[in-house]
Parts: sequence; structure tokens; C-alpha cells
Amino acid sequence: MKSDAIFGNNVKGLKMLSDVMKHFQLVKEFRNVGYFETAHHKEIFQELKTAIRQGKLIAVSGIVGSGKTTTLRKIRDTLDKEKEIIVAKAISIEKTKVTLNTLIVALFYDLSTEKELKIPTQAEKRERKLQELIKKRKMPVALFIDEAHDLHGNTLIGLKRLIEMVQDCGGTMSVVLAGHPKLKNDLHRSSLEEIGSRTTVFNLDGIAASKREFIEWLLRECTKPDTDIDSIITEEAIDLLADRLLTPLQIEHHLTLAFEAAYMSGESPVTETVVESILAKDIDGLEQKLTRHGYNLKTLAMTINVQPKVIRSFLRGKLSPGQSQEIQEEMLAAGIPL
Repeated sequence: MKSDAIFGNNVKGLKMLSDVMKHFQLVKEFRNVGYFETAHHKEIFQELKTAIRQGKLIAVSGIVGSGKTTTLRKIRDTLDKEKEIIVAKAISIEKTKVTLNTLIVALFYDLSTEKELKIPTQAEKRERKLQELIKKRKMPVALFIDEAHDLHGNTLIGLKRLIEMVQDCGGTMSVVLAGHPKLKNDLHRSSLEEIGSRTTVFNLDGIAASKREFIEWLLRECTKPDTDIDSIITEEAIDLLADRLLTPLQIEHHLTLAFEAAYMSGESPVTETVVESILAKDIDGLEQKLTRHGYNLKTLAMTINVQPKVIRSFLRGKLSPGQSQEIQEEMLAAGIPL
């Protein structure tokens, strides 16, 4: 049994210790590998590129950890290399405070070639200056916005009008929104019909049909070339991970936990029993499922117009059967998964 000091509980699975990596012949951490591309990813990639070239409002929807950010990064890198479309990206960290003005500023910074950039503060002058800048560059523009499920409805409507403003000056601009399934549901709400009906939505299912292949790929990429995978983790352990987990993020995290737990207990290879010990009992619970889809307590309460304490009681099973059924019906009507 290894000492707790070696294991380091303060690491919390975010970084695998060098002793663990050396013991299991790992040369990389699972979270630092790269891009795993399935047939689904290839299809989404090509369709996204086509939609971007056509100047559309686009939404890429996927649960937490499904690989939205990684997929969009690859698309941006590809477009940059092809040099046929100008790529702009909103990099503001405080996504809940991002406004149309923030996004227009991002466009100015990524479109301008001036050393001393001066953005007009008056709205009319600013928009006209942006039109002039786009006409000067003579290339289509793609604006990428991650965590777009946090954008206010008015900002989404403003983005649709921004695309139209660019079209008015003879330019082409696409806006690519990436977010949790909540984003897709919000776009289907009647209050956002103005843009929802004009948005092309792509559902990123991640590795749903390729989880075992993803685990095997991760292990090959993170071990020495001559490593016998069966010597560090059993087939049964891999099967259990593929069966119980959903996303690349979950798999990377739990593989790390499994190797650390096996090292701590002196076991090698990692067994099904070790994997079972590190899987949370409530990993498939309703609250966890809702969180992966972008719905926390506050968001749920706002979406179906009830007090947060009611949602808390619902999730803890403390409402009457009649109240619970009413909440479930409201959630389903709003497109929230149960």
C-alpha cells in the first residue's frame, strides 16, 4: 500500500503523479493527448465548414465534456491554415457578462490590421466603421463564441442583426455558437423565434458509439509504443468504463482516478473492481444529468418559473407525487431531459 503522502489527496485527480505514470508506463496525461475523430466528428466538421462559408448563424450543441471546444478549435485552426475565411473569436472569460458590444469589439481586434486600433464609442459610427473594415478585408468572416448558453436572448437577437448588417455592405459573416443542450432548447423558445428559425443546429454526440475505441486510443497514445495494454488495465475494466461513462472528459478523469487508485492499493493491472471503486454512485443521477445538459438549480428555476427551493426539493425527492409530476411535465415541455 502506497503512502497517502505519495498519492496526494490535494491533487483531486486533476494531475497524475509521476510515480503513478512511471509505474504504469504512461508517458502522457490522458487530458493532454489531442483530437480523437470519429465518423460523426468528420461529418459534423465538413457540414460546419460548408455552413460557415454560407454566412449562417450556427449552433453546436453538446453535453458538458463532449468535445465542443476541441472540435471548434480544430475547425478554427483549419480555417486559419486555409486562409479563405477570417476567424474571429470572443475570448472574454466572464461569459455571463458578454454583450453584443463585447463581441463587436472582438471583431474589430481580429479584423483590423492597424497598429493603433481606435474603436468608435458611438454605436452608429462603430457599426459603419465595422462595415468599412469588412469591405476592406474582402473575405468572409466567422465569429466563434464558446459557452454561448450563457448569452442573453437580446445578445442572440443582436447577433442575427449583425450578420444582416454585414450582408448589407456586401460581406459574408457567420456566427458559430457553441454550448450545452440548453442553448438548443433556448433557441426553440417562442421568445427567440426570430433567430431560432434561422439557426442551423448541429448536435455533437461526441464519442457515444465509440467509447471503447476512445479508451483504447487514449491508452495507446499515453503509453510507450511497446506497452502491452493488458498488462496495465484489464478488458473488463475498460468495458466497465465504456459502459458507465458518457464523454471524453469523464473518461479521461476516471481513467486517471483508476490508475491512481490501483497504484495506491498496489494492484496491477487496473481491474474492474478498482474501476467500480472510483465511480460515483450517483454518476447517472438526475441532478448530474441535468448539470451535463447545462441546467443548474438557478437555471432550472428560471426556465420553468418556480423558486429554486422547489427545484431543490424536487431533486431530493421531497415533493408530493402530484407536485413532482407537475415539475416533470414543465421540464419536458421546456425540452429539459429527465
